[in-house]
Amino acid sequence: MVGIGWFLAIILGALAGWIAEKIMNSSMGLLMNIVMGIIGAVVGNFLLTAIVGATLYGIIGQMIVAVLGACLLIAIVRGLRRA
Repeated sequence: MVGIGWFLAIILGALAGWIAEKIMNSSMGLLMNIVMGIIGAVVGNFLLTAIVGATLYGIIGQMIVAVLGACLLIAIVRGLRRA
């Protein structure tokens, strides 16, 4: 996550994972919410930088990127489980 500390990254990751869990109608625990939120933020930032050439800055921008990235990860995991 761009421009924020580790502690805030964990908090935002947990919140983003929880929001993505609710959006995708999934059932995960707190630890998986944190992991999915943080990895989702990394994946989201990578994709956004690759496609647009920049990423969203600030806490709200990073939250949006993290939620979208976590939703993408949940969708990928669901697709892999079905295959």
